[in-house]
Amino acid sequence: MGKNMQGFGMMIGKLKKNPKRIVFTEGTDPRILEAASRLLASYFLTPLLVGKKIDIEEAAEEYGYNIRGAEIIDPDNFESMEEMTEALCELRKSKNMQPEEARKLLKQGNYFGTMLVKMGYADCLLGGATYTTADTIRPALQLIKTSPGHSIVSSCFILVRPSATGENEVLAMADCAINIKPSEDELVEIAIEAADCGQLFGIEPKIAFLSYSTLGSGKGEDVDKMRNAALKAKAKRPELPISGEMQFDAAVSPRVARTKCPDDEVAGHANVFIFPDINAGNIGYKIAQRMGNFEAYGPILLGLNSPINDLSRGCTADEVYSMAIITAALVDEDE
Repeated sequence: MGKNMQGFGMMIGKLKKNPKRIVFTEGTDPRILEAASRLLASYFLTPLLVGKKIDIEEAAEEYGYNIRGAEIIDPDNFESMEEMTEALCELRKSKNMQPEEARKLLKQGNYFGTMLVKMGYADCLLGGATYTTADTIRPALQLIKTSPGHSIVSSCFILVRPSATGENEVLAMADCAINIKPSEDELVEIAIEAADCGQLFGIEPKIAFLSYSTLGSGKGEDVDKMRNAALKAKAKRPELPISGEMQFDAAVSPRVARTKCPDDEVAGHANVFIFPDINAGNIGYKIAQRMGNFEAYGPILLGLNSPINDLSRGCTADEVYSMAIITAALVDEDE
């Protein structure tokens, strides 16, 4: 896991003071079972495994993982299924959902697990070891919905790389996975959410709205969008160092910043990068991951009423463990 990451220590410390309950929608997957066994040994996060009890216990025995203490919840034998069915029909009444359709949906681990969070049986959810991203996010958008003051769900990646000084270089990049072509106002939301998420990892945010132009050096509709978004974000969160529009080299290189924008407080030192669209964001974080030797954590979904996160289907048990900690640390203490 991020053994090199000071932010994980901060998150674990937070969870030890106030342990959480996390739903895993794919309870028989060996990576989920390994992560669950590690969490159970640490006492700061209780796993709720969705699936048939006998199947989960047999899988745990087969792979050699101790899951004593985990809660196993089988949709076929859930004692509050009628209550959950009624709640789902109410949530989807605009679509005229009927009980029969709701029961069918709740046989699926992704919808059942999301309703466990919605009804307060758990604080958060992590899925996607076998489900697609869409199958994890769709129930979250339909049932958990966006939190007050948010119009969208966004995502960010946290990138971590050991440095020569012994401290880690930790960056946030957004939105690299959810919003295809965000508007100015959506970019403001994305930036603020990414900055707040970065603080969980020990980042003191310095936010750059990225472009092919630096503070007016280029022209175009996309340049205007990033400049305007940066100005709106500054007005909304004046305490945060925010700048843009800005080219990536000016954002990260002090030498380039001295030439292109010598008086800018963010230039040369940015650590939260806001991309103009999903193409740039997805390409950007993967370049950092594959060619810059950064570890990438995410996508971390932001803006939901309760934390729901998605795993890659190619994830490792170590990644499941790390993302479980991140997901639980995002739970709002005021909920």
